[in-house]
Amino acid sequence: MVVLNEIQREIVRRALREGRRLDGRKMDEYREIAIQKRPSDNADGSALVRLGKSQVLAGVKFDLATPYADRPTEGVFSTSAELLPIASPLFEVGPPREDAIELARIVDRGIRSAEVIDVNSFFVEEGKVLALYLDLYVLDYDGNLIDCAALAEWQRY
Repeated sequence: MVVLNEIQREIVRRALREGRRLDGRKMDEYREIAIQKRPSDNADGSALVRLGKSQVLAGVKFDLATPYADRPTEGVFSTSAELLPIASPLFEVGPPREDAIELARIVDRGIRSAEVIDVNSFFVEEGKVLALYLDLYVLDYDGNLIDCAALAEWQRY
């Protein structure tokens, strides 16, 4: 195993010296991007993004909810991510893995920091607010899930 790791390191070092990536792209070349809007009829909004060989499906649903006790006039926004076993042999069935939780957190933080969703406008009446659920499903994994998931989220309408 140590020999394989050293061989892999040398392959990466050589590619860096030559100014190319392991897949042959130049250092400033992005993977091909393909976006399909509304691939799901069941979601209130959805998008399928292919970034190279990686694919992420984003779906959003609105629902009525009870507000959090400490934010009685603020709506709910929740992001989740699933790394499906069909996407990679690295992913397994079971509860969300740490990297799935981190992917959801990063996308969630990006949305919140951009202030594109105003949860204060989700107030309906006392004890009732709108909830927006964003679900990210990794269908194929070939790297760069954060960019792929963020693109899928932004294209979901």
